[in-house]
Amino acid sequence: MNTLDLSEQEVFRRKSLEELRNYGINPYPADEYPVTGYSKEIKASFQDDAPHREVSLAGRLMSRRIMGKASFAELQDSEGRIQLYISRDDICPDENKELYNTIFKKLLDIGDFIGVKGYVFRTQMGEISVHVSQLTVLSKSLRPLPVVKYKDGVAYDAFEDPEQRYRQRYVDLVVNEGVKDIFLKRTKIFNAMRNFFNQRGYIEVDTPVLQNIPGGAAARPFITHHNALDIPFYLRIANELYLKRLIVGGFDGVYEFSRNFRNEGMDRSHNPEFTCMEIYVAYKDYNWMMRFVEQMLEQICLEVLGTTDVQIGEQTISFKAPFRRVTMIDAIRENTGIDISGMDENQLREVCNQLHVEQDNTMGKGKLIDEIFGATSESQYIQPTFITDYPKEMSPLCKRHRENPDLTERFELMVNGKELANAYSELNDPIDQRERFEEQLRLSEKGDDEAMFIDHDFLRALEYGMPPTSGMGIGMDRLVMLLTGQTSIQEVLLFPQMRPEKTKQTNE
Repeated sequence: MNTLDLSEQEVFRRKSLEELRNYGINPYPADEYPVTGYSKEIKASFQDDAPHREVSLAGRLMSRRIMGKASFAELQDSEGRIQLYISRDDICPDENKELYNTIFKKLLDIGDFIGVKGYVFRTQMGEISVHVSQLTVLSKSLRPLPVVKYKDGVAYDAFEDPEQRYRQRYVDLVVNEGVKDIFLKRTKIFNAMRNFFNQRGYIEVDTPVLQNIPGGAAARPFITHHNALDIPFYLRIANELYLKRLIVGGFDGVYEFSRNFRNEGMDRSHNPEFTCMEIYVAYKDYNWMMRFVEQMLEQICLEVLGTTDVQIGEQTISFKAPFRRVTMIDAIRENTGIDISGMDENQLREVCNQLHVEQDNTMGKGKLIDEIFGATSESQYIQPTFITDYPKEMSPLCKRHRENPDLTERFELMVNGKELANAYSELNDPIDQRERFEEQLRLSEKGDDEAMFIDHDFLRALEYGMPPTSGMGIGMDRLVMLLTGQTSIQEVLLFPQMRPEKTKQTNE
């Protein structure tokens, strides 16, 4: 790196790095450092009348108050922060005081990793602290952290710009309180869902990310090329068709936490790369799946949050079962006053014009109904609500409704005005499925770039026979958003997709 590109602080830290080496200290040692305690646990378990507890802990140096021969500092580890009391004569018991006078006071900087050993005590000010007897340099930080400063009660130099935070999540996690908690809670949500399935005997599986047919959803795929086979491949948009193949093969219940990719827009609730959980259970239908989803979400909330009530801004959302059920036709009638049941494509286009809903010539009857619902109704369902019984044209993988062949046995779970889950009584009639795929092909030829491909191997699998099955997919990132009170998907993805960062232009 050209030193002209470095800030004054970065230049200073590199000089400190060299001075550490001149003192015979390796600023990046390879040795294991024994950790026997963590900040949160140490403070929680401390008792004033107990014997002194010896601890060894490691983390970042986050603050320092030097007061002559003794200093206070703050160490941040994976659980939080704890105060250190560092006395010159304790860490330098012989005549050589360089470790304190030079190394600690002059060559260490905020953000450096250190290891300390000592005993736990309470200061006169009541702060539970570690009285340090040994100090070890573990890693030198060459860039200064954006430590928050205050002037007249107002924070400045804070690391708050969203784009900067998402690009440099490693810094965001260090300096912004509460960010790490979101991702710890994310892990708990995944584990709670996994436990719910495992307790019922369902099997977690893995299916291909690279697929030669991008099936299982209506979405635009990312395309790549396999050099050895000399054929195009697609990053999966869904894992549905592979999981159904496993039901054909004899599994009664399978699920997968699937990393999916869709070459579509980005906003506060969409990211091109996202996590979806899909589960398929034999001998069940969509009515059973609604009860199953209610129980699952209620249990996850209780296990992770201790309550079924979730606060999103000023809105309290209750995940206590049962959830409301409304058909799609009734939902549109409920929010527009218009009954679209039985309408043909031309009549639906007139409704779109009346309601100022965008449309184009590529849209068939099902797509038009979907656009009407999305524009007029979806955002109205804040409390968990099952929207049921979708038009046949919208659901090419879904079983026809047992009472109305123009509809399908499908539901979407709406929460806070967004789709959270999507489920079917799965179509297992191979002849009907082939006709649905062919209809999708006709939509594709009309210009619908989200229409499904025909997957001939999946059709062959269905011809061997698939039992009655219900399947459900749930957007895990949106679920984490809901249960952590976040309004942007970027807040629950460690590394969301971003535009390439602009680099400095240099003159040749």
